[in-house]
Amino acid sequence: MVLKHGRSSLNYFSSYIQQSISVKQKLLQDDVLLNAVQQLSIDCVSAFKNGNKVILAGNGGSAADAQHIATEFVLRFMFDRPGLPSISLSTDTSILTAIGNDYGFEKLFSRQLEANSRAGDIFIGISTSGNSKNIIEAVQICESLEVVSYVMTGESGGALSDLTTNLIKVPSNITSFIQESHIMIGHMLCGHVENELFGKQ
Repeated sequence: MVLKHGRSSLNYFSSYIQQSISVKQKLLQDDVLLNAVQQLSIDCVSAFKNGNKVILAGNGGSAADAQHIATEFVLRFMFDRPGLPSISLSTDTSILTAIGNDYGFEKLFSRQLEANSRAGDIFIGISTSGNSKNIIEAVQICESLEVVSYVMTGESGGALSDLTTNLIKVPSNITSFIQESHIMIGHMLCGHVENELFGKQ
């Protein structure tokens, strides 16, 4: 049974998939991005070996990505192995509402980094626009905390482009395609770190 407007729907779906694939194809050709992901992986491996952790943060869909990636580190990705210490800063509603109420939304992540990070930790901020104020403030505080910061954004990089050279910019300005690529990059990161620490499976 073909629903009314079924062909136009199929065309929409096919077009969306093709556009998403096009962004992934650009990633394959983006040596700057691939080198940045490789360096992030190296830094994460080093941090875990030294007893440090990976801390992630984002807003909205990027908050979900931060939680997703942290979960893969803590639990497992492709095979069973010891858990790796990682946390997302968008999960504790009491902390989030207290900081938002008392200090403002832009302090959500910097305050938590101040309280829970230590020298040698890795911070990964996720912002499709590159202009999320709470990610900006988090990156700004990382240097004084001796935390290594990386950010994942869309192609413009936004204001975060001026704050760090550890920038992973997805070559798209469409939020959904950027988010799809961010979680793929997160999966690549988890898989590579897992293999480097526990042997390729």
